[in-house]
Amino acid sequence: MIILQKPLVTEKFTAISEKLNKVSFIVAKTATKTEIKKAVEELYSVNVININTMIYAGKSKARFTKRGHFSGRKPSFKKAVITLQEGQKIDFFQNI
Repeated sequence: MIILQKPLVTEKFTAISEKLNKVSFIVAKTATKTEIKKAVEELYSVNVININTMIYAGKSKARFTKRGHFSGRKPSFKKAVITLQEGQKIDFFQNI
């Protein structure tokens, strides 16, 4: 099972990561906090202090076309906000 699916890089989390030393990831829905902590520490070689997780429900979307009205839902996902030890950071853009 892939625990860390992708990093969540937005303007809001970029500001938070600079001020509060936090990063965010979209993780598997069944992943626990201990599994997330172990995966981050192994992959990025950092020390994790705290993890907050939240599950977001998928938004409903509608599309109006010539053939009629189509409605559906975007998939739900789980987000983890990870607090790193002071002085450590994860740079997602170092290989670009």
